[in-house]
Amino acid sequence: MSIFVDENTKVVVQGLTGGQGRFHGLRNRAYGTKVVAGTSPNKAGTDVEGIPVYASVAEAVDATGADASFVVVPPPAACAAILEAAEAGVSFIVCITEGIPAQDEALTFNRLRTEFPGTRLLGPNCPGIISPGKTNIGITSGDIALAGGPVGIVSRSGTLTYQALHELSQQGVGQTTCVGIGGDPVPGTNFIDCLEAFEDDPDTLAVMLIGEIGGSEEERAAAFIAEHMTKPVVSYVAGVTAPPGRKMGHAGAIISGSQGTAQAKMEALSEAGVSVALNPTEAGEMMVEIVRGLG
Repeated sequence: MSIFVDENTKVVVQGLTGGQGRFHGLRNRAYGTKVVAGTSPNKAGTDVEGIPVYASVAEAVDATGADASFVVVPPPAACAAILEAAEAGVSFIVCITEGIPAQDEALTFNRLRTEFPGTRLLGPNCPGIISPGKTNIGITSGDIALAGGPVGIVSRSGTLTYQALHELSQQGVGQTTCVGIGGDPVPGTNFIDCLEAFEDDPDTLAVMLIGEIGGSEEERAAAFIAEHMTKPVVSYVAGVTAPPGRKMGHAGAIISGSQGTAQAKMEALSEAGVSVALNPTEAGEMMVEIVRGLG
């Protein structure tokens, strides 16, 4: 199985007629994702290589039955696009947009939670989600993923998401689902959401968790793992050498005083029984050994 999406998921790309939307939307379709529609208020009635374009998400949902959205629009329009999809009844929204103000993210997240509890947001500022061999929504290359394996991946870092996929695939270890939750301060989907889903997925036998400095999401994940996870977890936390007070790549990847350090996160995860690696390659090697031990 996979978590959140599968081969039956129907996707509407918000921003399909833009350069990035077209590129990634067509790339997702080429992978096998059911990209059934796009939206652009000024280009309704046209199409992008056979994908029909509608004026709104509501029209796209009515015409195609789309149940997921891929938001590829600039920061000023991203939150409105997310809420438009939720209002149209879309249950899963992937937003890759970077640079949305944290206050806007928080307001949008709270509106989703209170007004649209049946809608899940992945992102913003994330690479998206891929269930190898089934569907790919976002910017992850399908070439580095391998279907048919027992490992679930959840990561705050896009680049390390790709490396985790590559490390495992090179060793012949496939993945059930790989989720890039993004590194912004207010993610729509967090580590615990994914860990809980992987724990409930019968095909996922082990989980790789990739964190980074800043915030306390990894510590919360460690507490959840200690109390609820029965499946082995391997982790890597990026940013061991990051200086305090300096943002490292993501808006949420910043250390303040003694809070949010890689060392503190690694210690919390280790105490929860997680196998903690010192670099991404070691994390892959640890996971390969675990999978081989599972038979």
